[in-house]
Amino acid sequence: MILSKFRFLVLGMTFTVAACGFAEESLWPTLTGQEPSSSSAQSAPPQPAKNAAQSSAQASAQAGSTQTNAARAPGPGGNQPRLGNSNFTPSGVTPGQQTGTVVGKKIISLREELKRLQTAVSKQNMQLQRARAKIVQDSRRYHASVASINSRLQIGTTPGNPILVRQYNSAQADLDRLSGDLAQMNGLSTAISGDSTMSSFLSESVKATFSISGAVDEDHRQLAILEDEVNRTVILIERLHKEVVEDVRRQSNYVATERSNLNLLASGIRSGEIYGASLVNQAMVASAGGAGGLRSIPPRPRSTVGRRPLVVIRFDRPNVPYQQALYTAVSRVLERRPNATFDLVAVAPSLGGKARTALNKTKSRRFAEGVLRALVEMGLPPSRIAMSTKVNGGARANEVHLYLR
Repeated sequence: MILSKFRFLVLGMTFTVAACGFAEESLWPTLTGQEPSSSSAQSAPPQPAKNAAQSSAQASAQAGSTQTNAARAPGPGGNQPRLGNSNFTPSGVTPGQQTGTVVGKKIISLREELKRLQTAVSKQNMQLQRARAKIVQDSRRYHASVASINSRLQIGTTPGNPILVRQYNSAQADLDRLSGDLAQMNGLSTAISGDSTMSSFLSESVKATFSISGAVDEDHRQLAILEDEVNRTVILIERLHKEVVEDVRRQSNYVATERSNLNLLASGIRSGEIYGASLVNQAMVASAGGAGGLRSIPPRPRSTVGRRPLVVIRFDRPNVPYQQALYTAVSRVLERRPNATFDLVAVAPSLGGKARTALNKTKSRRFAEGVLRALVEMGLPPSRIAMSTKVNGGARANEVHLYLR
């Protein structure tokens, strides 16, 4: 009994040391449980070959560990920005007495213009409050759909589960509704901008009326009151427009982020695994809201001599489950280095002569393109990845290596 406990303790310490080693070296082990075939990995002790059943078991155990880590990462729909909460109600227009003067008639006209303007502002305020309520409602529905998908993926499910596909389509429709809500907010912003122009014109008209001759003291008293009310309305419209613009900006960025996260969620549904947030979104958050080191031109491939691969994927059997481990490895790197770029290398074995080697190069290139597509679906821009091909005499199967620059 004591011996069993001691063995369990040693095993737990071994896993802890392995995790710390990854944190220090940014190195994820090969997905088949074997050492990379490249000469750069010779410093690690060799391991005995394993049969397909053992390899599958190890890959499954590794994927299970990754799911636990990914479940703690913020997933889609978890960071919606707050909407403004101000209520923009005009103060009203003070009635005045008719003086019978030309200035008095002008004041009556200006007062009617201000009433119409404040009526328009009141309607726009009502539209804003309804739009905000609808955004909250649609957002909650979207969050519920995404949370349901993530919960099912977290406990494990079949690849392409039709139930999750329907839920994903529902989440996408909810996000489309949010986009429609933002389009209405944009239209509201345009209307408020027109009222802002009108309020400025009205303010100038009131000021100009003071200089019209033929006014009595009562006219100027009413003009002073009207001027204060116009100025308050101008400020109210400016505040309304500013808050609507801020709401649209924050929510537009959020919807764009969730579009990227939904692409990754679709990849998770296809594989039946949970990932987390889009890689590029993680990089932007880690860089304190900056551009996240986005590039428009892909980097040129670099030599991999003397470099240790971040991820080694050996395609020695059909359907190698590499996506979860790949996401976790790249995600951890981007947490510390948001501007990181990568070299993706297709490694072909030189077995069976030139014709066989050429065939292997084609196959390894196709595998590398699949890994590249997976990274792009995970949210990593293609401009962060340089792709190349090489032949390795020590390789026994087609491999794909990912290097951190």
